[in-house]
Amino acid sequence: MKMNKILTLILFLVTFACQSPKFDLVIKNGTVYTGDGSEGQVMDVGISGDRITFLGKLGSFESNDIIDATGMAVAPGFIDMHTHLEPILEMPLAESLVRQGVTLSLGGPDGNSPLPLDSYLDTLEQIEIGPNLAYLVGHNSIRRAFLGNVDREPTEAELAAMKEEVGKAMDAGAFGISTGLKYLPGTFAKLDEVIALSDVAAAKGGIYTSHLREEGLGLIDAVQEAIQISRDAQIPVVLTHHKAIGVKMWGASKKTLALVDSARQLGLDIMMDQYPYTASHTGISVLIPSWALEGGKFQERVNNPALKDSIKSGIIFAILNDRGGSDLKRIQFSTVQWDRSLEGKTLYDWIVREGEEPTVENGAEYVIQAQLNGGTGTIYHAMDEADVERIMQHPMTMIGSDGRLSKPGQGHPHPRAYGTFPRVLGYYVREKKIMDLAMAIHKMTGLSAKRLGLTDRGIIKQGAFADITIFNPETVIDQATFINPHQYPKGIEYVIINGKFAVKEGEFQQKGFGRVIRKNRL
Repeated sequence: MKMNKILTLILFLVTFACQSPKFDLVIKNGTVYTGDGSEGQVMDVGISGDRITFLGKLGSFESNDIIDATGMAVAPGFIDMHTHLEPILEMPLAESLVRQGVTLSLGGPDGNSPLPLDSYLDTLEQIEIGPNLAYLVGHNSIRRAFLGNVDREPTEAELAAMKEEVGKAMDAGAFGISTGLKYLPGTFAKLDEVIALSDVAAAKGGIYTSHLREEGLGLIDAVQEAIQISRDAQIPVVLTHHKAIGVKMWGASKKTLALVDSARQLGLDIMMDQYPYTASHTGISVLIPSWALEGGKFQERVNNPALKDSIKSGIIFAILNDRGGSDLKRIQFSTVQWDRSLEGKTLYDWIVREGEEPTVENGAEYVIQAQLNGGTGTIYHAMDEADVERIMQHPMTMIGSDGRLSKPGQGHPHPRAYGTFPRVLGYYVREKKIMDLAMAIHKMTGLSAKRLGLTDRGIIKQGAFADITIFNPETVIDQATFINPHQYPKGIEYVIINGKFAVKEGEFQQKGFGRVIRKNRL
Protein backbone atom coordinates (compact mmCIF):
# COMPACT_ATOMS: atom_id res chain seq x y z
CA MET A 1 0.00 0.00 0.00
CA LYS A 2 2.82 2.33 0.92
CA MET A 3 4.62 1.48 -2.33
CA ASN A 4 1.48 2.31 -4.34
CA LYS A 5 1.31 5.77 -2.76
CA ILE A 6 4.95 6.39 -3.61
CA LEU A 7 4.41 5.30 -7.21
CA THR A 8 1.33 7.51 -7.46
CA LEU A 9 3.31 10.50 -6.17
CA ILE A 10 6.15 9.84 -8.59
CA LEU A 11 3.70 9.56 -11.49
CA PHE A 12 2.07 12.86 -10.47
CA LEU A 13 5.42 14.64 -10.29
CA VAL A 14 6.55 13.29 -13.64
CA THR A 15 3.24 14.30 -15.23
CA PHE A 16 3.47 17.77 -13.71
CA ALA A 17 7.07 18.17 -14.87
CA CYS A 18 6.12 17.17 -18.40
CA GLN A 19 3.30 19.70 -18.64
CA SER A 20 3.93 22.56 -21.02
CA PRO A 21 4.56 25.89 -19.28
CA LYS A 22 1.78 28.45 -19.65
CA PHE A 23 2.22 32.15 -20.39
CA ASP A 24 0.12 35.15 -21.19
CA LEU A 25 2.55 36.18 -23.94
CA VAL A 26 5.55 34.57 -25.57
CA ILE A 27 8.04 36.44 -27.76
CA LYS A 28 9.68 33.87 -30.02
CA ASN A 29 12.94 33.91 -31.98
CA GLY A 30 13.84 37.57 -31.44
CA THR A 31 17.37 38.84 -30.90
CA VAL A 32 17.18 39.68 -27.22
CA TYR A 33 19.27 42.54 -25.83
CA THR A 34 19.05 42.34 -22.07
CA GLY A 35 20.01 45.99 -21.55
CA ASP A 36 23.35 45.41 -19.81
CA GLY A 37 25.40 46.20 -22.91
CA SER A 38 25.96 42.59 -23.94
CA GLU A 39 25.40 41.45 -27.49
CA GLY A 40 21.99 40.19 -28.52
CA GLN A 41 21.12 36.50 -28.51
CA VAL A 42 18.28 34.71 -30.25
CA MET A 43 16.01 33.65 -27.40
CA ASP A 44 12.41 33.36 -26.33
CA VAL A 45 10.79 35.53 -23.67
CA GLY A 46 7.82 34.32 -21.63
CA ILE A 47 5.54 36.81 -19.86
CA SER A 48 2.99 36.04 -17.18
CA GLY A 49 0.97 38.91 -15.79
CA ASP A 50 3.24 41.94 -15.52
CA ARG A 51 6.51 40.01 -15.19
CA ILE A 52 9.03 38.21 -17.34
CA THR A 53 8.87 34.60 -16.20
CA PHE A 54 11.06 32.87 -18.78
CA LEU A 55 14.17 33.71 -20.77
CA GLY A 56 15.84 31.08 -22.95
CA LYS A 57 14.70 28.57 -25.58
CA LEU A 58 11.21 27.17 -25.21
CA GLY A 59 10.13 23.73 -26.33
CA SER A 60 6.45 23.08 -26.00
CA PHE A 61 4.42 25.75 -24.25
CA GLU A 62 0.98 27.30 -24.03
CA SER A 63 0.37 31.00 -24.41
CA ASN A 64 -2.56 33.33 -24.85
CA ASP A 65 -0.57 35.40 -27.35
CA ILE A 66 2.58 34.82 -29.40
CA ILE A 67 4.85 37.23 -31.24
CA ASP A 68 7.19 35.84 -33.87
CA ALA A 69 10.08 38.31 -33.49
CA THR A 70 12.35 36.71 -36.08
CA GLY A 71 14.71 39.37 -37.42
CA MET A 72 13.67 41.88 -34.80
CA ALA A 73 15.45 43.29 -31.76
CA VAL A 74 13.82 42.62 -28.40
CA ALA A 75 14.95 45.21 -25.85
CA PRO A 76 13.91 46.45 -22.44
CA GLY A 77 11.45 49.32 -22.76
CA PHE A 78 13.31 52.58 -23.21
CA ILE A 79 13.74 54.95 -20.28
CA ASP A 80 13.52 58.66 -21.06
CA MET A 81 15.75 60.38 -18.52
CA HIS A 82 14.45 63.89 -19.23
CA THR A 83 10.83 64.47 -20.22
CA HIS A 84 8.60 67.50 -20.01
CA LEU A 85 5.47 65.83 -18.76
CA GLU A 86 3.58 69.01 -17.96
CA PRO A 87 0.67 68.17 -20.34
CA ILE A 88 0.25 64.65 -18.91
CA LEU A 89 -3.23 65.35 -17.53
CA GLU A 90 -4.34 66.45 -21.02
CA MET A 91 -2.38 63.69 -22.81
CA PRO A 92 -2.31 60.86 -20.27
CA LEU A 93 -1.54 58.14 -22.81
CA ALA A 94 1.58 60.06 -23.93
CA GLU A 95 1.45 58.64 -27.44
CA SER A 96 4.38 60.75 -28.66
CA LEU A 97 6.56 59.00 -26.08
CA VAL A 98 5.20 55.47 -26.17
CA ARG A 99 5.43 55.19 -29.95
CA GLN A 100 9.17 55.82 -29.61
CA GLY A 101 9.43 52.69 -27.45
CA VAL A 102 9.48 54.57 -24.15
CA THR A 103 8.01 52.63 -21.23
CA LEU A 104 9.33 54.78 -18.36
CA SER A 105 9.65 58.55 -18.30
CA LEU A 106 11.40 60.75 -15.73
CA GLY A 107 9.63 64.09 -15.26
CA GLY A 108 10.31 67.22 -13.22
CA PRO A 109 13.50 68.31 -15.05
CA ASP A 110 15.26 71.66 -15.31
CA GLY A 111 14.22 72.70 -11.81
CA ASN A 112 10.48 72.57 -12.47
CA SER A 113 8.10 70.02 -10.97
CA PRO A 114 4.59 69.83 -9.56
CA LEU A 115 4.21 70.88 -5.93
CA PRO A 116 3.24 69.39 -3.61
CA LEU A 117 4.52 66.29 -5.35
CA ASP A 118 2.71 63.77 -3.17
CA SER A 119 -0.80 64.94 -4.04
CA TYR A 120 0.13 65.28 -7.71
CA LEU A 121 1.36 61.69 -7.86
CA ASP A 122 -1.81 60.63 -6.06
CA THR A 123 -3.78 62.25 -8.89
CA LEU A 124 -1.75 60.46 -11.55
CA GLU A 125 -2.39 57.15 -9.81
CA GLN A 126 -6.11 57.65 -10.31
CA ILE A 127 -5.98 57.96 -14.11
CA GLU A 128 -5.00 55.73 -17.02
CA ILE A 129 -1.46 56.65 -18.07
CA GLY A 130 0.54 55.38 -21.01
CA PRO A 131 4.10 54.91 -19.78
CA ASN A 132 5.38 54.38 -16.27
CA LEU A 133 6.11 57.77 -14.70
CA ALA A 134 8.75 58.84 -12.18
CA TYR A 135 9.53 62.35 -10.97
CA LEU A 136 12.24 64.63 -9.66
CA VAL A 137 11.47 67.56 -7.39
CA GLY A 138 12.34 70.93 -8.91
CA HIS A 139 14.56 73.47 -7.18
CA ASN A 140 13.11 76.34 -9.21
CA SER A 141 9.58 75.37 -8.22
CA ILE A 142 10.53 75.31 -4.55
CA ARG A 143 12.45 78.56 -4.70
CA ARG A 144 9.60 80.28 -6.52
CA ALA A 145 7.11 79.07 -3.92
CA PHE A 146 9.07 80.67 -1.08
CA LEU A 147 10.95 83.59 -2.69
CA GLY A 148 9.20 84.33 -5.98
CA ASN A 149 11.30 85.32 -9.01
CA VAL A 150 13.50 87.73 -7.09
CA ASP A 151 17.27 87.95 -6.84
CA ARG A 152 18.04 87.42 -3.20
CA GLU A 153 19.24 84.72 -0.86
CA PRO A 154 16.74 82.89 1.35
CA THR A 155 16.67 83.70 5.02
CA GLU A 156 17.62 80.97 7.43
CA ALA A 157 13.93 80.23 8.03
CA GLU A 158 13.16 80.20 4.31
CA LEU A 159 16.04 77.84 3.57
CA ALA A 160 14.83 75.52 6.33
CA ALA A 161 11.35 75.54 4.77
CA MET A 162 12.79 74.83 1.31
CA LYS A 163 14.79 71.92 2.69
CA GLU A 164 11.66 70.58 4.35
CA GLU A 165 9.86 70.74 1.00
CA VAL A 166 12.64 68.71 -0.65
CA GLY A 167 12.36 66.15 2.14
CA LYS A 168 8.60 65.88 1.70
CA ALA A 169 8.97 65.34 -2.04
CA MET A 170 11.61 62.67 -1.51
CA ASP A 171 9.35 60.90 0.99
CA ALA A 172 6.55 61.11 -1.59
CA GLY A 173 8.68 59.18 -4.06
CA ALA A 174 10.88 61.67 -5.90
CA PHE A 175 14.02 60.17 -7.39
CA GLY A 176 16.04 63.26 -6.63
CA ILE A 177 16.25 66.99 -7.19
CA SER A 178 16.59 68.88 -10.47
CA THR A 179 17.91 72.38 -11.03
CA GLY A 180 17.59 74.85 -13.88
CA LEU A 181 20.33 77.29 -13.02
CA LYS A 182 19.98 79.11 -16.35
CA TYR A 183 16.35 79.95 -15.65
CA LEU A 184 14.47 82.15 -13.22
CA PRO A 185 14.56 81.91 -10.30
CA GLY A 186 17.28 79.23 -10.15
CA THR A 187 19.77 81.55 -11.79
CA PHE A 188 19.71 83.68 -8.63
CA ALA A 189 20.60 80.77 -6.33
CA LYS A 190 24.06 80.73 -4.82
CA LEU A 191 26.04 77.52 -4.67
CA ASP A 192 25.53 77.10 -0.91
CA GLU A 193 21.75 77.08 -1.38
CA VAL A 194 21.88 74.39 -4.05
CA ILE A 195 24.21 72.25 -1.95
CA ALA A 196 22.00 72.59 1.13
CA LEU A 197 18.93 71.35 -0.76
CA SER A 198 20.91 68.62 -2.52
CA ASP A 199 22.10 67.39 0.89
CA VAL A 200 18.49 66.58 1.75
CA ALA A 201 17.94 64.67 -1.48
CA ALA A 202 21.22 62.81 -1.05
CA ALA A 203 20.36 61.74 2.50
CA LYS A 204 17.26 60.03 1.11
CA GLY A 205 19.08 58.27 -1.72
CA GLY A 206 18.29 60.78 -4.45
CA ILE A 207 20.20 62.05 -7.46
CA TYR A 208 20.88 65.57 -8.71
CA THR A 209 20.19 66.54 -12.33
CA SER A 210 21.00 69.97 -13.66
CA HIS A 211 20.33 72.23 -16.56
CA LEU A 212 23.69 73.86 -15.99
CA ARG A 213 24.10 77.53 -15.18
CA GLU A 214 25.56 78.01 -18.65
CA GLU A 215 25.82 75.80 -21.71
CA GLY A 216 27.57 78.36 -23.90
CA LEU A 217 30.56 80.52 -23.02
CA GLY A 218 30.31 79.64 -19.32
CA LEU A 219 29.99 75.89 -19.92
CA ILE A 220 33.29 74.80 -18.38
CA ASP A 221 32.69 76.71 -15.14
CA ALA A 222 29.14 75.35 -15.02
CA VAL A 223 30.33 71.74 -15.30
CA GLN A 224 32.86 72.39 -12.55
CA GLU A 225 30.07 73.80 -10.38
CA ALA A 226 28.02 70.61 -10.85
CA ILE A 227 31.04 68.52 -9.94
CA GLN A 228 31.52 70.59 -6.77
CA ILE A 229 27.86 70.00 -5.85
CA SER A 230 28.42 66.26 -6.26
CA ARG A 231 31.45 66.41 -4.00
CA ASP A 232 30.05 68.66 -1.29
CA ALA A 233 26.56 67.13 -1.15
CA GLN A 234 27.85 63.61 -1.78
CA ILE A 235 25.19 63.10 -4.42
CA PRO A 236 25.19 61.39 -7.83
CA VAL A 237 24.98 64.02 -10.58
CA VAL A 238 23.53 63.99 -14.10
CA LEU A 239 24.54 66.79 -16.46
CA THR A 240 21.22 66.81 -18.22
CA HIS A 241 20.84 67.35 -22.00
CA HIS A 242 24.60 67.87 -22.08
CA LYS A 243 25.73 70.04 -24.95
CA ALA A 244 28.01 72.86 -26.10
CA ILE A 245 25.98 75.85 -27.32
CA GLY A 246 27.17 78.57 -29.70
CA VAL A 247 29.75 78.52 -32.48
CA LYS A 248 32.49 79.76 -30.17
CA MET A 249 32.00 76.72 -27.93
CA TRP A 250 31.96 74.04 -30.62
CA GLY A 251 34.45 71.38 -29.61
CA ALA A 252 34.16 72.21 -25.91
CA SER A 253 32.78 68.72 -25.22
CA LYS A 254 36.38 67.49 -25.29
CA LYS A 255 36.99 69.54 -22.13
CA THR A 256 33.68 68.76 -20.43
CA LEU A 257 34.06 65.02 -20.96
CA ALA A 258 37.60 65.19 -19.61
CA LEU A 259 36.23 66.92 -16.52
CA VAL A 260 33.67 64.14 -16.09
CA ASP A 261 36.36 61.49 -16.42
CA SER A 262 38.63 63.24 -13.92
CA ALA A 263 35.81 63.59 -11.41
CA ARG A 264 34.89 59.94 -11.75
CA GLN A 265 38.51 58.93 -11.20
CA LEU A 266 38.32 60.83 -7.91
CA GLY A 267 35.29 58.76 -6.92
CA LEU A 268 32.52 61.20 -7.80
CA ASP A 269 29.44 59.77 -9.52
CA ILE A 270 28.97 62.02 -12.56
CA MET A 271 26.88 61.04 -15.58
CA MET A 272 25.10 62.74 -18.48
CA ASP A 273 22.01 62.44 -20.58
CA GLN A 274 21.58 63.73 -24.12
CA TYR A 275 19.15 64.12 -27.00
CA PRO A 276 20.43 63.31 -30.53
CA TYR A 277 19.98 66.67 -32.27
CA THR A 278 22.06 69.76 -33.03
CA ALA A 279 19.29 72.11 -31.90
CA SER A 280 17.97 72.91 -28.44
CA HIS A 281 14.54 74.13 -27.38
CA THR A 282 13.48 76.57 -24.68
CA GLY A 283 11.81 79.98 -24.38
CA ILE A 284 12.80 83.15 -26.21
CA SER A 285 13.65 84.58 -22.78
CA VAL A 286 16.89 82.59 -22.68
CA LEU A 287 18.32 85.29 -24.97
CA ILE A 288 17.47 88.01 -22.44
CA PRO A 289 19.72 88.86 -19.44
CA SER A 290 18.30 87.35 -16.25
CA TRP A 291 18.45 90.64 -14.38
CA ALA A 292 16.06 92.17 -16.92
CA LEU A 293 13.40 89.55 -16.14
CA GLU A 294 13.84 89.54 -12.36
CA GLY A 295 10.71 90.19 -10.35
CA GLY A 296 8.42 90.29 -13.37
CA LYS A 297 9.45 93.86 -14.21
CA PHE A 298 10.67 93.35 -17.76
CA GLN A 299 8.27 95.83 -19.37
CA GLU A 300 9.14 98.47 -16.79
CA ARG A 301 12.85 98.06 -17.52
CA VAL A 302 12.32 98.11 -21.30
CA ASN A 303 10.49 101.43 -20.90
CA ASN A 304 13.64 102.91 -19.32
CA PRO A 305 15.88 103.94 -22.29
CA ALA A 306 19.14 103.36 -20.44
CA LEU A 307 18.09 99.93 -19.24
CA LYS A 308 16.70 99.00 -22.64
CA ASP A 309 20.09 99.72 -24.23
CA SER A 310 21.69 97.32 -21.76
CA ILE A 311 19.00 94.70 -22.40
CA LYS A 312 19.51 94.98 -26.16
CA SER A 313 23.27 94.65 -25.77
CA GLY A 314 22.78 91.47 -23.75
CA ILE A 315 20.44 90.00 -26.37
CA ILE A 316 22.82 90.87 -29.21
CA PHE A 317 25.64 89.20 -27.30
CA ALA A 318 23.53 86.05 -26.83
CA ILE A 319 22.58 85.94 -30.50
CA LEU A 320 26.19 86.32 -31.64
CA ASN A 321 27.98 84.24 -29.02
CA ASP A 322 25.58 81.85 -27.35
CA ARG A 323 22.26 80.19 -28.14
CA GLY A 324 21.59 82.40 -31.15
CA GLY A 325 24.34 80.65 -33.10
CA SER A 326 25.47 83.92 -34.73
CA ASP A 327 22.59 83.77 -37.22
CA LEU A 328 18.95 84.91 -37.02
CA LYS A 329 18.02 81.95 -39.21
CA ARG A 330 19.13 79.59 -36.42
CA ILE A 331 16.38 80.90 -34.10
CA GLN A 332 13.14 79.08 -34.99
CA PHE A 333 9.78 79.55 -33.32
CA SER A 334 7.92 76.47 -32.11
CA THR A 335 4.94 77.73 -30.11
CA VAL A 336 3.68 81.29 -30.55
CA GLN A 337 0.31 81.61 -28.90
CA TRP A 338 -0.10 85.25 -29.91
CA ASP A 339 0.69 84.64 -33.63
CA ARG A 340 0.34 81.04 -34.81
CA SER A 341 1.53 82.03 -38.29
CA LEU A 342 5.06 82.37 -36.89
CA GLU A 343 5.23 78.75 -35.72
CA GLY A 344 7.96 76.98 -37.67
CA LYS A 345 9.34 80.30 -38.94
CA THR A 346 12.62 81.90 -37.86
CA LEU A 347 13.46 85.23 -36.28
CA TYR A 348 14.92 86.17 -39.66
CA ASP A 349 11.61 85.33 -41.37
CA TRP A 350 9.64 87.44 -38.90
CA ILE A 351 11.78 90.54 -39.40
CA VAL A 352 11.64 90.21 -43.20
CA ARG A 353 7.88 89.72 -43.06
CA GLU A 354 7.58 93.05 -41.27
CA GLY A 355 9.58 94.74 -44.03
CA GLU A 356 12.68 95.46 -41.97
CA GLU A 357 16.36 94.61 -42.38
CA PRO A 358 17.29 91.28 -40.72
CA THR A 359 20.13 92.73 -38.67
CA VAL A 360 21.19 91.52 -35.25
CA GLU A 361 20.12 94.86 -33.79
CA ASN A 362 16.63 94.44 -35.21
CA GLY A 363 16.71 90.85 -34.02
CA ALA A 364 17.18 92.10 -30.47
CA GLU A 365 14.21 94.46 -30.86
CA TYR A 366 11.98 91.61 -32.01
CA VAL A 367 13.13 89.37 -29.16
CA ILE A 368 12.00 92.12 -26.78
CA GLN A 369 8.68 92.38 -28.62
CA ALA A 370 8.19 88.61 -28.46
CA GLN A 371 8.79 88.58 -24.72
CA LEU A 372 6.41 91.48 -24.16
CA ASN A 373 3.77 89.57 -26.13
CA GLY A 374 4.06 86.63 -23.76
CA GLY A 375 7.14 84.82 -25.03
CA THR A 376 7.59 81.97 -27.47
CA GLY A 377 8.80 78.42 -27.51
CA THR A 378 11.99 78.54 -29.53
CA ILE A 379 14.30 76.09 -31.28
CA TYR A 380 17.96 77.13 -31.41
CA HIS A 381 20.12 75.54 -34.13
CA ALA A 382 23.40 76.28 -32.38
CA MET A 383 25.18 72.98 -31.73
CA ASP A 384 27.86 71.08 -33.65
CA GLU A 385 27.37 67.51 -34.85
CA ALA A 386 30.87 66.50 -33.70
CA ASP A 387 30.01 67.45 -30.10
CA VAL A 388 26.73 65.52 -30.28
CA GLU A 389 28.52 62.38 -31.43
CA ARG A 390 31.39 62.74 -28.96
CA ILE A 391 29.02 63.09 -26.01
CA MET A 392 26.85 60.21 -27.21
CA GLN A 393 29.82 57.86 -27.40
CA HIS A 394 30.90 58.53 -23.83
CA PRO A 395 30.22 55.46 -21.66
CA MET A 396 28.42 57.53 -19.01
CA THR A 397 25.91 59.15 -21.37
CA MET A 398 22.25 58.08 -21.23
CA ILE A 399 19.47 59.11 -23.60
CA GLY A 400 16.78 61.63 -22.69
CA SER A 401 14.46 63.35 -25.13
CA ASP A 402 14.00 66.68 -23.33
CA GLY A 403 10.78 66.54 -25.32
CA ARG A 404 7.42 67.91 -24.27
CA LEU A 405 4.43 65.63 -24.66
CA SER A 406 2.94 66.49 -28.03
CA LYS A 407 0.08 65.61 -30.32
CA PRO A 408 -0.43 66.34 -34.01
CA GLY A 409 -1.86 69.76 -34.70
CA GLN A 410 -0.66 71.43 -31.51
CA GLY A 411 2.17 73.90 -32.03
CA HIS A 412 5.45 73.24 -33.79
CA PRO A 413 7.54 71.21 -31.31
CA HIS A 414 11.14 70.17 -31.49
CA PRO A 415 11.22 66.85 -33.39
CA ARG A 416 12.78 65.18 -30.35
CA ALA A 417 9.25 64.96 -28.93
CA TYR A 418 8.52 62.29 -31.53
CA GLY A 419 11.86 60.91 -32.67
CA THR A 420 14.61 60.79 -30.04
CA PHE A 421 14.99 57.06 -29.45
CA PRO A 422 14.38 55.83 -33.02
CA ARG A 423 16.83 58.49 -34.22
CA VAL A 424 19.60 57.08 -32.06
CA LEU A 425 18.87 53.56 -33.30
CA GLY A 426 18.39 54.41 -36.97
CA TYR A 427 20.58 57.38 -37.69
CA TYR A 428 23.43 57.14 -35.20
CA VAL A 429 23.69 53.34 -34.91
CA ARG A 430 22.64 51.95 -38.29
CA GLU A 431 23.63 54.80 -40.60
CA LYS A 432 26.50 56.62 -38.89
CA LYS A 433 27.77 53.60 -36.92
CA ILE A 434 29.09 55.70 -34.05
CA MET A 435 28.29 52.85 -31.64
CA ASP A 436 26.83 49.38 -31.82
CA LEU A 437 23.23 48.47 -31.17
CA ALA A 438 23.89 46.74 -27.84
CA MET A 439 25.56 49.84 -26.42
CA ALA A 440 22.82 52.15 -27.69
CA ILE A 441 20.16 49.99 -26.04
CA HIS A 442 22.19 49.96 -22.83
CA LYS A 443 22.22 53.78 -22.83
CA MET A 444 18.43 53.77 -23.19
CA THR A 445 17.69 51.06 -20.63
CA GLY A 446 20.05 49.40 -18.19
CA LEU A 447 22.33 52.39 -17.67
CA SER A 448 19.37 54.66 -16.96
CA ALA A 449 17.71 52.12 -14.66
CA LYS A 450 20.92 51.82 -12.67
CA ARG A 451 21.10 55.61 -12.32
CA LEU A 452 17.58 55.57 -10.90
CA GLY A 453 18.31 52.64 -8.61
CA LEU A 454 15.83 50.37 -10.38
CA THR A 455 16.69 46.67 -10.51
CA ASP A 456 13.52 45.30 -12.08
CA ARG A 457 13.05 47.68 -14.99
CA GLY A 458 15.38 48.58 -17.85
CA ILE A 459 16.51 44.98 -18.11
CA ILE A 460 15.26 41.69 -19.53
CA LYS A 461 15.61 38.97 -16.93
CA GLN A 462 13.35 36.57 -15.09
CA GLY A 463 11.37 38.41 -12.44
CA ALA A 464 11.72 41.84 -14.03
CA PHE A 465 8.67 43.85 -15.03
CA ALA A 466 7.57 43.11 -18.59
CA ASP A 467 8.43 46.49 -20.11
CA ILE A 468 9.67 45.52 -23.58
CA THR A 469 10.20 47.28 -26.90
CA ILE A 470 10.47 45.26 -30.10
CA PHE A 471 11.77 47.01 -33.21
CA ASN A 472 13.15 46.26 -36.64
CA PRO A 473 16.82 47.29 -36.57
CA GLU A 474 16.87 47.56 -40.38
CA THR A 475 14.03 50.05 -40.64
CA VAL A 476 13.72 51.88 -37.32
CA ILE A 477 14.10 55.63 -37.84
CA ASP A 478 12.68 58.95 -36.75
CA GLN A 479 10.49 60.80 -39.25
CA ALA A 480 9.89 64.06 -37.35
CA THR A 481 11.79 67.01 -38.77
CA PHE A 482 12.29 70.64 -37.81
CA ILE A 483 10.00 71.61 -40.70
CA ASN A 484 7.38 68.89 -40.10
CA PRO A 485 7.75 67.67 -36.51
CA HIS A 486 4.38 65.94 -36.02
CA GLN A 487 5.45 62.57 -37.43
CA TYR A 488 5.66 59.29 -35.55
CA PRO A 489 8.70 57.08 -36.09
CA LYS A 490 8.99 53.92 -38.17
CA GLY A 491 10.12 50.47 -37.11
CA ILE A 492 8.81 50.33 -33.53
CA GLU A 493 6.61 47.27 -33.89
CA TYR A 494 5.62 46.42 -30.31
CA VAL A 495 5.73 48.27 -27.01
CA ILE A 496 4.75 46.22 -23.98
CA ILE A 497 4.19 48.01 -20.67
CA ASN A 498 3.68 45.96 -17.51
CA GLY A 499 2.89 42.96 -19.68
CA LYS A 500 0.25 44.67 -21.87
CA PHE A 501 0.37 45.88 -25.47
CA ALA A 502 0.65 49.65 -25.76
CA VAL A 503 1.80 49.32 -29.39
CA LYS A 504 0.94 46.18 -31.36
CA GLU A 505 2.09 45.51 -34.91
CA GLY A 506 3.04 49.17 -35.16
CA GLU A 507 -0.35 50.45 -34.07
CA PHE A 508 -0.92 52.48 -30.92
CA GLN A 509 -3.57 50.72 -28.84
CA GLN A 510 -5.16 53.81 -27.24
CA LYS A 511 -4.85 52.25 -23.81
CA GLY A 512 -2.65 53.04 -20.84
CA PHE A 513 -0.91 50.45 -18.69
CA GLY A 514 1.69 52.63 -16.99
CA ARG A 515 2.17 53.10 -13.28
CA VAL A 516 3.47 55.86 -11.05
CA ILE A 517 6.85 54.74 -9.71
CA ARG A 518 7.91 56.23 -6.39
CA LYS A 519 11.49 55.79 -5.29
CA ASN A 520 10.88 55.12 -1.64
CA ARG A 521 7.83 52.97 -2.31
CA LEU A 522 9.11 50.60 -4.97
